[in-house]
Amino acid sequence: MISDLLRRLLAPAPAPLSQLDARLALAALLVRLAKTDGHYAAAEMIQIDTVLATRFALGKEDAIALRVQAEFLEEEAPDTVRFTRALKEAVAYEDRTELVAAMWQVVLADGVRDVEEDALMRTVVSLLGISDQDSNRIRLSVPKP
Repeated sequence: MISDLLRRLLAPAPAPLSQLDARLALAALLVRLAKTDGHYAAAEMIQIDTVLATRFALGKEDAIALRVQAEFLEEEAPDTVRFTRALKEAVAYEDRTELVAAMWQVVLADGVRDVEEDALMRTVVSLLGISDQDSNRIRLSVPKP
């Protein structure tokens, strides 16, 4: 499954993602955000599991299994631009704002806003077609850890 998704993401004109592939791509993007500052904290892993469980109505074990798969995908994944483009094409705008909220939850999970995380968030938010103002509004609405 991961190798098929990677092959599609690396294609010159990737096909739209299925719901399962979009789920895995989102999870991998959350992992990438969590790792951006060079420290993949337990609090970030727990937050990713929580986001995945809530967003996709998964049990704890299934959410953890999805995160683990996403960790493998993230290691092998193409650049963030292709990753995010695939998500943008697979997810409606309203749902993309929810993705941004999930990303902010992960970025803020360890209680530290890092320069690298902020830079990646700005890039990803822009690639998802969400304005900086909306991203900031969403960030301010995210519960503090």
